[in-house]
Amino acid sequence: MAGSIDCDHQHEYKLDRWGYPINTKSDACILHINAYCEQVLSYGAKRDVITRATQEDGDCVLANTLAALTLLDKRPSDAASHLHAAERKLEVATVYEKMVFNAVSSLINGGDEETTIDLHFKLLTDFPKDLVSLKRAQVLCFYIGRPDLSLQLVEQVLPANQGENYIYGMLSFSLLEAGRMGDAELASRKGLRIKSDDPWSQHALCHVFQHECRFKEAVQFMKTCLDSWNACCSFMYTHNWWHLALCYLEGHAHFSKVLHIYDSHILASLQRENVDPSQVYLNALGLLLNIHVHGHSGIIDDRMRDLADHLLDQEKAYSTEGGEPLEIAREKAKALEETYFTEEE
Repeated sequence: MAGSIDCDHQHEYKLDRWGYPINTKSDACILHINAYCEQVLSYGAKRDVITRATQEDGDCVLANTLAALTLLDKRPSDAASHLHAAERKLEVATVYEKMVFNAVSSLINGGDEETTIDLHFKLLTDFPKDLVSLKRAQVLCFYIGRPDLSLQLVEQVLPANQGENYIYGMLSFSLLEAGRMGDAELASRKGLRIKSDDPWSQHALCHVFQHECRFKEAVQFMKTCLDSWNACCSFMYTHNWWHLALCYLEGHAHFSKVLHIYDSHILASLQRENVDPSQVYLNALGLLLNIHVHGHSGIIDDRMRDLADHLLDQEKAYSTEGGEPLEIAREKAKALEETYFTEEE
């Protein structure tokens, strides 16, 4: 529940799920911000709930900042509008909101990676319970290949988050990136004791099992998690199914189990609500490439050609509302076709 704090008798503040003050009079705005945080940490499919927060309070700096980041890829013009709306009200924002805005705007505006990460370190020093900012920083660390910084970030905030949902999955993944598989297993199991349906803790534990070639154990574990993936976003839903398929493949299970996952759970997820096709294609292609590497290319020829048709459908694969121009999409599709699907003469 959000609480109210009248800090300076001019502005009314309410507390978000972390207990940090937000300049808004709207309980509904706080409710939707908190719902967004849960969606991010649980890899949920409904992160756009943050736009409902901005509808409840169009002047809320935190709501507009988070909405800008959420809409950046698919609705960049709307993202820019939200970021400008947040910037216009910075004067009346709380210190916490200003620090979130600085970190997110650096990320959105293509700021120097080191600067953006440093802004997150400073934010998390002052506000260590903000696990959404931790997640955002760790994702950036992953993309720039700095697992050392990812581990430093989570270890920095761990004392303030003992026993909290989601923190141990984030710790576990950083530990396994550092090669500390034993510690990673302990952390992921602790996370699952706190919240058994945390998909990131599930994912991290499966990584450990695969690294140690414990494929039977991995399959048994992941099969107990299947139902919890239904609420996940396209990335997490298809990626955990991808891991299960790899466990079957590398554990020398009957090949039909691998193909069933590809057909019925990965590619078929294109029909799910709130689907992100790019994430489906990413995990579909990743599985087919692994099958190819394991020497089963002939069995997947039809599936590879079907996936190629999906990828080369320029409007579906690349164009999004308010996204890149069609000519750029065509250039990407042409390059993909020439690289992977043009037969040598």
